[in-house]
Amino acid sequence: MTAADVLDVARDGILAVILVSAPLMVVGLVVGVLVSLLQALTQIQEQTLVFVPKILAIFATMLLALPFMGDQLSGLMTRVMSRVVMGG
Repeated sequence: MTAADVLDVARDGILAVILVSAPLMVVGLVVGVLVSLLQALTQIQEQTLVFVPKILAIFATMLLALPFMGDQLSGLMTRVMSRVVMGG
């Protein structure tokens, strides 16, 4: 493998990590902001209130996005192994 091949594999890996983690991160961000807004409006300042809705939302998103995540990781592994076996 040349240096360009290594950089291509690294770029593919970083892109796969971003694509796999993005749905969970976005849902966690949106739920956190909504719960924080609700806390500010009702003046309930309980620090642990945000965890349960965020965990449930992230878990539900993970169940829904799991096929997409698996496809992305499987595609990455296929591309990496084809470069290793075929030599580029």
